[in-house]
Amino acid sequence: MRKTPMQLNDIRAFSADQDRGVWFELLDPVTHQATGIRLKVAGPDSEVQNRARLRLSDDLSDVADAEGKVSAEARERARLDSLASCVLAWEINEDGQPVPFSHANIVRLLKSATWVQAQIDAFASDRAAFRRAG
Repeated sequence: MRKTPMQLNDIRAFSADQDRGVWFELLDPVTHQATGIRLKVAGPDSEVQNRARLRLSDDLSDVADAEGKVSAEARERARLDSLASCVLAWEINEDGQPVPFSHANIVRLLKSATWVQAQIDAFASDRAAFRRAG
């Protein structure tokens, strides 16, 4: 329980902390055991996620037809691109070798399985996961 009232500087510090990101580990979707794949993700109140949301809006506008409709395929591509933009770093291997960190590789990971997308999306939107201790 908070003993002192929250102040503007507390809110700003919380958002700044979210820009630095927090590490989390993907869990096996069936056993819920740790996979060894770790990602550092920016929080929901970060400038990183704010820029990703704005870019998502722009990307959807860019692919809209004359009537303002966006195909499901284009919408999904933009959504994955936006989610990938929230990942700041990772620890992941393929064939025993570290996979280079790049936007394209993050998108490749996201496309590999919907459970991966779901876990990253859920973590990225969980403010409690980004709350500073103390």
